[in-house]
Amino acid sequence: MNINDSLTEKNKRAKKMMLWFGMISMSMTFAGLTSAYVVSSSRSDWIEQIDLPFAFTISTFLLLLSSGTFYLALKNIKETLLKRAQTLLLITLVLALVFIYIQFQGFREIIEQGYYFTGAESSITTSYLYVLVLLHLAHLIAGIVIVLIVFYNSFRGKYSEANTLGFELAVTFWHFLDILWLYLFLFVSFYG
Repeated sequence: MNINDSLTEKNKRAKKMMLWFGMISMSMTFAGLTSAYVVSSSRSDWIEQIDLPFAFTISTFLLLLSSGTFYLALKNIKETLLKRAQTLLLITLVLALVFIYIQFQGFREIIEQGYYFTGAESSITTSYLYVLVLLHLAHLIAGIVIVLIVFYNSFRGKYSEANTLGFELAVTFWHFLDILWLYLFLFVSFYG
């Protein structure tokens, strides 16, 4: 192994480690928020159970499906099937955008049920719900930007069988967002 190979490997490890530190810190943020949700549930004004609209179930399925398409895109890049990988990236992007659209449809249904984020008709329960979902959406928008960058870089020929680091980091982050959403969805659905 020559010095350039050693530096390349160290660079890869450093970038992967930075991503993991970022994901761990995001996990701690959501762990803190869900812990506060649990502690706040002992308040007298706490709503025992909010029935989440079916739109959130559909959006969960779409986000998990997008994780699969993103993974398959990476697999196709490694097999030098660029056009197929680009198609899968485009499908991933469309699924993410549909996820966001359906999330807002779910919020519309929540508002129609009389659950508001702020104001006289709001409650601490609904405020937590909105904060958890909107904070995840903010991270998902960052994920969409990353998918767009990977998509753009695939057209520039940046990725090859031997160079997939940026793609791998993007897929790892995307899987993290999906797992985070699944955790939040199950937590809000079943905690009560």
